[in-house]
Amino acid sequence: MHRPTDEPDARPPDPAQLDPAVLTALLARHGWRRRGAATGRYARWTPPGGSYGTTSLLVPCDRRFPDSTELLAEALAALDRSPAPSAREVLTGLAVPSDEVRWEREVPDGGSGAARWVAQEQLRGAARAMLIAGALGTYGRAGYYGARHKRRAEDFLDEVLVGPAAAGRRLTAFVPVRDGRAAVAGLQQALHAARDATDYQRATGGMEAFDAAVELGVCHELAQALIALVREAEGTRIAIEWSPAAGTPAGCPARPEPVEFSPGDLPALQRAAQRYVRAEPSLPVQVTGAVVRLRRERPDGRGTVRLRVLAGADVVRVRVALGEEDYRIAGHAHLAGLPIRVSGRLESRGGFRRITGGHDVTPVQVDEAERDRLLKLLQEKPGFFEEACGDALDEEQEKQD
Repeated sequence: MHRPTDEPDARPPDPAQLDPAVLTALLARHGWRRRGAATGRYARWTPPGGSYGTTSLLVPCDRRFPDSTELLAEALAALDRSPAPSAREVLTGLAVPSDEVRWEREVPDGGSGAARWVAQEQLRGAARAMLIAGALGTYGRAGYYGARHKRRAEDFLDEVLVGPAAAGRRLTAFVPVRDGRAAVAGLQQALHAARDATDYQRATGGMEAFDAAVELGVCHELAQALIALVREAEGTRIAIEWSPAAGTPAGCPARPEPVEFSPGDLPALQRAAQRYVRAEPSLPVQVTGAVVRLRRERPDGRGTVRLRVLAGADVVRVRVALGEEDYRIAGHAHLAGLPIRVSGRLESRGGFRRITGGHDVTPVQVDEAERDRLLKLLQEKPGFFEEACGDALDEEQEKQD
């Protein structure tokens, strides 16, 4: 979620292909006001607040008239020149059909520039975490994901466009429909389920609603994102709007109600986040991975290996404790540039980054091209693997989870 809305590829479509209904829907969504009669051949639109000079748009109501393309081209040019922040948001919505997720935080007015910067970073971090939680829900239901599917969810964010986080109060993310609709639709459902579960907990003291909400997409990661949004704020509001070009996704309301959370919800959300971590079980796995580090205290005996996972688990890397014979086999495989296959249990404690009870270590034969690729990667970037798989990083990740 690092791509700003004014990047070069966030450009509006060809006026000859633009649907006037999509443009008018986006203008209305972002606060532009329609002037004149409700029906007719054209409509005049002015920016929200009327404080941006004489900017106005003449937009055809449909494409029946010969000057519709010319008027749409003029409207797009006027939007591009307009100083109104909403103009950039409309252009972004036109550039790529996107569902919009909006966050609003009630934070104290004033403060130093440093305080405002901190508030902006808090909002961006919480919004990023919430979109990741939405993406995780598309890969399978779990109360706690830890490192599972994390790389895939982060890659999903590469296509998301974001607006400015003015004073840490408001932020809009534009999630392309093509790759992100399932994540946004799941997030919409999960937010309402989290709101209902929080209300139930506050009314009864029971956590059963949070247990049932897992099937609706609520998880540790979503609870943590909500906590980050609400902490140090007087309240927060999340709203979702569907792309007018793509329409409403199946099974979702056409105009989802915004969801609000307040500081009074923090105890329930914190209890839920902790509960999800405790309740998620370890998993039996058989993992294939490249050995990137070996470590043991003595020249003989048990040791620990780090694997870059190739198959068998939805994580990028794991640490495995092995007996003496299995450790020796893993060492020989490492020297030969071969991956290994190992069985054990992927532990939820520590974020699913550790396999306990590792046994039956077997080198895996790969074709010559794959073997050369693995060897080259390990030779060219030994420092990378030391840093990526070091004890300090593992300990820090376990603390975060």
